[in-house]
Amino acid sequence: MILDTNALSAFVDGDAVVGAILRRAPRAAIPVIVLGEFRYGVFGSRHRATYQRWMQTHLSHFDVLDVTDETATVYADLRIALKAAGRPIPANDAWIAALALQHHLPVLSRDEHFDQVRGLRRKGW
Repeated sequence: MILDTNALSAFVDGDAVVGAILRRAPRAAIPVIVLGEFRYGVFGSRHRATYQRWMQTHLSHFDVLDVTDETATVYADLRIALKAAGRPIPANDAWIAALALQHHLPVLSRDEHFDQVRGLRRKGW
């Protein structure tokens, strides 16, 4: 299971439903794009120290997925298909979707635009 930024934030903030979903998942992964978005949000948070401690303590329990040349190919194909269909999604979400497709993992997200990506499974909460 790949977490998008909102799912990661919900989990870190103690959302019980997200926690239950992740406990049942055979694999929990965070795309490096999501990690960057999360760290950016943490920087401006009044709870910065708490979130930084969480990352130091818990981040090692997740696979952090890096962007590779293979990811870039999937990303380009995905963006081309969505543009041709007149249904583009935000660029960072296209990267998340590309990593999910590449690794054959569902995305934990409330963002329904992931449903437009052929072959991608989205799990909501």
